[in-house]
Amino acid sequence: MDSGAPDDLGLRDCQRIIDEWVKTYGVRYFSELTNMAVLVEEVGELARIMARRYGDQSFKPGEEDHDPADEMADVFFVLCCLANQTGVDLTGAVRRNLEKKTQRDARRHWNNPKLTAGLDPGEG
Repeated sequence: MDSGAPDDLGLRDCQRIIDEWVKTYGVRYFSELTNMAVLVEEVGELARIMARRYGDQSFKPGEEDHDPADEMADVFFVLCCLANQTGVDLTGAVRRNLEKKTQRDARRHWNNPKLTAGLDPGEG
């Protein structure tokens, strides 16, 4: 489907485009509980690829071409479906979440020697 959407989509644009796609091609949304299960399934598929590409596990023959970007898009798609179904504005939610994290963690990570070991002292 060519959405005709620009490359610089915001979260609201994504939610709107996914809503249009579901209503055009998917007939309707799956139930919220089903979509939650689908989200977990998609995260599991992404985790499998990440564990094999970046972790200690290896791919089985024929699995090497799995694309983490495609799995991330699947996770994002289902997350947007859940947001649409439950009335969550992801743009506002991300903004509020970043504000919370900034207030809570403004210096916490810079004070973590596990993260800052080897960094130039002027970077913090």
